[in-house]
Order: sequence, then structure tokens, then C-alpha cells
Amino acid sequence: MLERIRIVLIGTSHPGNIGGVARAMHNMGLADLALVAPRCEVITQDSISRASGADHLLHQAKVHASLEDAVADCTLAVGASARSRTLPWPMISPRELAERLPSECQPDNARVALVFGREDSGLTNAELQRCHAHVHIPTNADFSSLNLAAAVQVIAYECRMAWLTQQDSATAEETDDALATHAELERYFEHLERTLIAIEFHDPAQPRQLMARLRRLYLRSRPEKMEMNILRGILSATEKAADQRQP
Repeated sequence: MLERIRIVLIGTSHPGNIGGVARAMHNMGLADLALVAPRCEVITQDSISRASGADHLLHQAKVHASLEDAVADCTLAVGASARSRTLPWPMISPRELAERLPSECQPDNARVALVFGREDSGLTNAELQRCHAHVHIPTNADFSSLNLAAAVQVIAYECRMAWLTQQDSATAEETDDALATHAELERYFEHLERTLIAIEFHDPAQPRQLMARLRRLYLRSRPEKMEMNILRGILSATEKAADQRQP
């Protein structure tokens, strides 16, 4: 998913900011950087210094003459906007954007452009109107101005968190430790009750809701098959030890 996300900077005026963006991107696992009509040199000592080891992104960055060129192959373009506009446009938060990314990046031809404007004036209305949606970082209303690299860092972080959630879900689906079935749980409860009676911990004549409470405990924990096998093994060993201690 992350490899399908492109950071697009329009009219950047300071090379240090481009370097800072490269660092923020590399921190979060993003690597596709596009520059639209930059108002400064891209590769300078300052940009390399600010990149702090991510300067390979500066050398790989593609420079375009227009926003249209930079997002021509993109299936979704989202413009970062710090203020409301006269013409209402779909406005989402960085987290809402991130929640959309797994499905947006699913098609084979998917490419998502996250578009950031100039340090001094942001994106123009015309540029924002070329985006499917606008993303707004809900900063302190009394001090809302964000450095360009900081804005990219916030949104890139949310993108990475969405990717990590997707990876965790895929790992859970692929794991061999599948959840225990209902039938396996019922066999365990039967075995558990039998063992508790054998060691005289549970008296069926005076149950005190013991088994109901234990059922609630185990059902809440959603044990896996392997965990269930371990628990059944403990019960078997307990029964064996109880038999051996009988006169």
C-alpha cells in the first residue's frame, strides 16, 4: 500500500523543506516524491542535511511542470488544505484519509497522490479543485500554521498506521493458530467440569455459578486451538495426579 502513495509538493521555495519532507517520508516508509514547479534548487547542502539520510529520495524525485502531469496516473488525489474554501469540497481528516487507503490502493492500477502547496500560500483554489478530496489537519485554532515537513509527517504517519493495521490483519488471517471452534470449547468445558469435580473443587450440588463464570471467562478470551490443546493437557495431567494420590 505505501508504495502506491505519492507525495506531491507544489511550488516549494526552500530546499531545506524538501529535505525535511524526504526525511518525514522515509521515516514512514514512503518513497515516491514528486515536485511541481519548485521555486528553489532541489539538491543542495541544506536539503541533503535536512533529509538526514533520506537524500536518495531527493535524487529520485521527479520534477513536473504542472500538477496535472504529477498526478496524471493517479486514481485518487487529495489536497492538503489549511482553510475552508468558498466552494464546499469533500473535507476529511488525516485519519479518515488513512482509513480509505486500503480500499483505494486495492486495484492493480491504484496510485494515490497527497498534494501539498506552497509554504507561504498553500494550494490555489484551481489546484484544490483538481483533487478528489481535501485533507485538513485539525491543529490549534490559535496557532494553526504547520511547517511543510511537519504536515507531511502527520499525514504520512496516519498512512503508515493504516498499513500496519492491514499487515496485522493479514498476519492474523495467515496464522496457524486458528481460533478454537464451538465444539472444541464445549468439549473443554465438559473436561474442565469433570476435573474440578474430581479434585473436589466443584460440587454440582452447590454449583455457585462456577461453571457459568468460567464459561464467561474463557469465551471472553477467544482461545486459539493451540491454547485449547494446552489447557486440555493441563486438565489431563491434573486428573492423572489426582488418581495417583488416591489411596
